[in-house]
Amino acid sequence: MKDITLYLDERIDDLLTEDMKIIQSKEVFCFSIDSVLLARFASVPRTRGRILDLCTGSGVVPLLMSVRSRCPIDAVEIQDRLYDMAVRNVTLNGLEERITVHQGDVKEAVQFLGYGRYDMVTCNPPYMPVTGDASFLNKRDHVAIARHEIMLTLEEMIAASSRLVRPGGKVAYVHRSGRLAEIMDQMRKYDLEPKRLRIVYPKPGAEANMVLIEGIRGAKPDLKVLPPLIVYREDGQYCEEIHDIYYGSKTEEL
Repeated sequence: MKDITLYLDERIDDLLTEDMKIIQSKEVFCFSIDSVLLARFASVPRTRGRILDLCTGSGVVPLLMSVRSRCPIDAVEIQDRLYDMAVRNVTLNGLEERITVHQGDVKEAVQFLGYGRYDMVTCNPPYMPVTGDASFLNKRDHVAIARHEIMLTLEEMIAASSRLVRPGGKVAYVHRSGRLAEIMDQMRKYDLEPKRLRIVYPKPGAEANMVLIEGIRGAKPDLKVLPPLIVYREDGQYCEEIHDIYYGSKTEEL
């Protein structure tokens, strides 16, 4: 691992059981299970093609996908501090030759990345729409921007994905389960046909709280609904599959 300058509020953690490290900060950004599940769910090309991660934050999804693919990976992040963190995370892990982080607006990404260049586009976008009075949201607040659609709406993200992925290429998202109908509507609006769906439940008997969905640009309808993914057992411990995702092999998709 390379020596990296840290801010006072930052620390370096192990990135699961991979031989990787990641810079994190409670004041700015800490990755969560949704990013891990997305990186494992996406049907990334293994040896040929190009991968793009939008709203990359600290770069955790590209780092984890680099274990599953030898393809070049681009990433886009709009916030200065998170962009800087992602760049340092790539350097920290010696992946500069494989992962390139771009600072910019996802809505404008096709202008600096090119139309239809990618075989796989992934995104863990802001989950919460901004409704009513949004004055309580600080537009300089890293967490608010990451969680709320202040700078990027669901439709804008899906529209950008469609422009960036090649015909026949794939997109994969993680999002709140309550917005599944909206997600599928928007995907079809922008010629991204949903092909794989996995619903995530926090524990047995609970309502779903996340969805993992993958689509193909220009494909015909035929949705494969995968078995449910349950995070915690009744005793509060990770279910076996989640335990394997965090601590076992990371080379196969969910």
